[in-house]
Amino acid sequence: MHLWIDNLSHNNHLRRLPPDYKLLFALVVLMIALIAPSGVQIAIALWMSVWTLVYARIPSHIYFSLFSVAIGFWLTSLPALVISVVAITERNLIQTDTYFGITLGSSYFYLSHLGLTQAILILARTLATVSCLYFVLFTTPFTETLQVLRRIGCPVILTELMLLMYRFIFILLSTASELWVAQQSRNGYRTKKRWFYSLSLLISQLFQKTMEYYRKFVLSTAARGFNGEFRVWSSQKYYLPKRYLFEGILGCFMLIILSINDLAFRIR
Repeated sequence: MHLWIDNLSHNNHLRRLPPDYKLLFALVVLMIALIAPSGVQIAIALWMSVWTLVYARIPSHIYFSLFSVAIGFWLTSLPALVISVVAITERNLIQTDTYFGITLGSSYFYLSHLGLTQAILILARTLATVSCLYFVLFTTPFTETLQVLRRIGCPVILTELMLLMYRFIFILLSTASELWVAQQSRNGYRTKKRWFYSLSLLISQLFQKTMEYYRKFVLSTAARGFNGEFRVWSSQKYYLPKRYLFEGILGCFMLIILSINDLAFRIR
């Protein structure tokens, strides 16, 4: 997975935009998304998708496959949001909040109007915030993000820990994938009993191989004269077309106006 993420972040059509601009732009839109009404949040999700799919030319199947992960997490929380339960003696108190329900024993389970509204609001916010995250993920290499964080005063130890975590997460995934394929080729998941045995073996081997990769990484950095700080150099030259600058500022301004108008309408 890390191969195509890194490849897209280094070769998309917004690659030459300054990372400072892209991160600031995504942060401003994210802040608007956190306070905006659901209608504006849907507009933010569509607008950021245009930046990612149309301007950056990220393949749609990859983009929407990652979006499906976020929606999947939302679906797992959906039953807890929309299904409520009260004692059957209190059924008359929730008539206005009930779409339909069933009685089981002394309890009444019902589909909540308020819960459904909350679920829709959470979905809109999820789509808006995740679209901002994916914009940064697909258009800005992680090393450039760390450079920006260092320039604004983020502690070096924190950025280095983030770099190491980013590195070893993908090493862990790659190692797990290799072990899984090796076990699958040997029919390691043929039966239920064999499935549990193979899974336990995969976990133990995964730990050993990850520690081995870590030891090799430490030795390689020490051999290169590592002095306690990772330094990343980039020869990329950046430029910011006036079109993107104008569209970003105008779009954020319009989103703020729409959010303020909605708030004023609700107060009335």
